[in-house]
Parts: sequence; structure tokens; C-alpha cells
Amino acid sequence: MSLRIQRSTEQEQVVFQLTGRIRGDQVPGLRALLSAEVLDHHLVLDLQEVKLVDQDAVRFLAKSEAEGASLRNCSAFIREWILQERNALRRAEAERPEVQRD
Repeated sequence: MSLRIQRSTEQEQVVFQLTGRIRGDQVPGLRALLSAEVLDHHLVLDLQEVKLVDQDAVRFLAKSEAEGASLRNCSAFIREWILQERNALRRAEAERPEVQRD
């Protein structure tokens, strides 16, 4: 199963409809695709037809959302995984020792 990406626009939004499976080796291409968009448009990732994701894909989705993209039609299992990844990142950051500055 491969990933298919369809781009469309809705008013001030650029919508990427993703279909299939998102794998970690596809993340750099997805990042490049999103960063190539005009900055004054809101980005939407429509995940209705996404069937499988791996951990790198979930991290990409979480980061994209944190940077302002919307995740539309995100399944419950992907949403839960994103929340778990965010919580793990927060815990890791909280446990990281502070760097002392002179």
C-alpha cells in the first residue's frame, strides 16, 4: 500500500488529502511539500483515507499540528497515538537537566 497525495484549495486553506499508508521514509517529502506552500494559507491534512502510520509519521503529524496545520478526519487511533507522543516528549523535556548559563 502506498501513499497518495491530492492537493486542493478551499478559500484560504490548502488541503492535502492523504490516502493509504504514511511511512517514516515518506516524511521528508511530506515536509518539503508542506513547506513549499504559501505562508498566508492555512494547511489542512485530511487523513480520512489513511489506513496505516508508523511512529515517524505520527511524530510528523504531531509536529505539523503543533506548527499550525489542521488534521481533518483523523481517526481515533491516530489521534490517541499523537497524544501519547506529545506526552512522551513533554516528559522527556521535563526530565532533561537545565543548562546553567553564566
